[in-house]
Amino acid sequence: MLPSLAASVSGWWQRVRGHVFGVPESSTGHDISSIERPWRRHWDHLPKRSAGAGMTRADYRLAHERAREVARITLGDELWQMVERQGYLDVPSRLRLGLTYRLRIGRRIEVLCAPGSVSPWPYRWLCINPEYPLPEEEFFAQLYLYVRDREDIILRVAAPQPWDQALGRTF
Repeated sequence: MLPSLAASVSGWWQRVRGHVFGVPESSTGHDISSIERPWRRHWDHLPKRSAGAGMTRADYRLAHERAREVARITLGDELWQMVERQGYLDVPSRLRLGLTYRLRIGRRIEVLCAPGSVSPWPYRWLCINPEYPLPEEEFFAQLYLYVRDREDIILRVAAPQPWDQALGRTF
């Protein structure tokens, strides 16, 4: 059975709204307008280490609590306790012998090389920022997964830097 003209126009309009205005489609009839899709926005206007003007201290506190829980679940209790105890997590490279990535919450990745191994980068710090503002603990968990499971992406997108500093799009 062919859809009615009204259904066809409605479906077309939902796709246009979703593409042009960032309004999500609802193919199930449920209200999904509350789903966040931050990758559809531009964030360059925000000051570094900020989530935007609408965030209160309580909002930041809640975001960090949730992010710590996400990171703990992502890494597992043992690794998360190690991060809390020593302030970093060393993840050995699976692609380059003698290379280790030192991950620290809210900071650039530090590249450590064993004697005799060569780094693929000219500097020991790697900068990778999230596409949109995230709590630093949550982005730490994402970086851990990338280094552990998708090191090829790290090798491709990381920007080598001559110094360490806080990440720009985390708060």
